[in-house]
Amino acid sequence: MPVIWFIFVILLLPFLMTVLFFQVATFSFTKLGLSPQGAVLLFAFCLLGGIINIPVSRRRFAFEEERPFFFPFLFYYPPRVREQVIAVNLGGAVIPALFSLYLLARVPLLPVLAATVVVTITAKTLARPVPGVGISLPAFIPPLVAAAAALLLTRENAAPVAYISGVFGTLLGADLLNLHRLRSLGAHVLSIGGAGVFDGIFLVGVVAALLA
Repeated sequence: MPVIWFIFVILLLPFLMTVLFFQVATFSFTKLGLSPQGAVLLFAFCLLGGIINIPVSRRRFAFEEERPFFFPFLFYYPPRVREQVIAVNLGGAVIPALFSLYLLARVPLLPVLAATVVVTITAKTLARPVPGVGISLPAFIPPLVAAAAALLLTRENAAPVAYISGVFGTLLGADLLNLHRLRSLGAHVLSIGGAGVFDGIFLVGVVAALLA
């Protein structure tokens, strides 16, 4: 019997962790001035929007593959043409950016700009292009840096400043400042606010606001 209960708890643990994370996320969003219902909607829209990429640019490029040949027969293979799409992630860029603009009208501009610069430099330093994927970024670093910067710059508006600077700083430092490098990574779809950056953007709303 104890073994059965142990297996049941192990199977139930992912569900309990998901519920706990959901509760923490909605609580953190209420600290940004949302109602509990609004916090749930924002959390759900960001989560579901993470699978939606909105194309903004397309380009075709030729690439050559190494093909074996046997001497003395030498065959010429023309280069293949591949399409690369630059897209904006709905849940990782569009929704957080719109909510940040909404919060921006409620907080002083100078602390937001200063905190955003700090997060941008941090994200730019830590972002690593991954061939065939996009940008990789340690997920917890931007939220922690945003929260620390917000607490140092303003106590009264720490939560919204942390969120705004975390979102815009991550997007600027990880994606937009590396946009010239994205085209050489070889991925079919390059998503701004998606791939390895989505976790950082999503956790900004959870960790940064909660810590602030």
